[in-house]
Amino acid sequence: MSTTEITSKIEDIKTLQTMIDELTAEMEAVKDEIKAEMTARGVDEMIVSCFKVRYKNVTSSRFDSTAFKKTHSELYEQYCKKTTSKRFSIA
Repeated sequence: MSTTEITSKIEDIKTLQTMIDELTAEMEAVKDEIKAEMTARGVDEMIVSCFKVRYKNVTSSRFDSTAFKKTHSELYEQYCKKTTSKRFSIA
């Protein structure tokens, strides 16, 4: 592949990423409108046409590895698994 072709592909990627970002922002705005309506109605679940929409609090438990590392650094290092991967980026 020539430098010109690579440049063209990078420009395509940048254009597509801009489109993705714009569509994501638009989608989030529409979601926010629905959430605001649900909040205004005081509901956390709605059935609209053939869709069930939920906007609920969800509680989850996550392991606090930062706090664990501070209080049990040796044990943390004993069970810490290092991984290697490749990252593709365009600046």
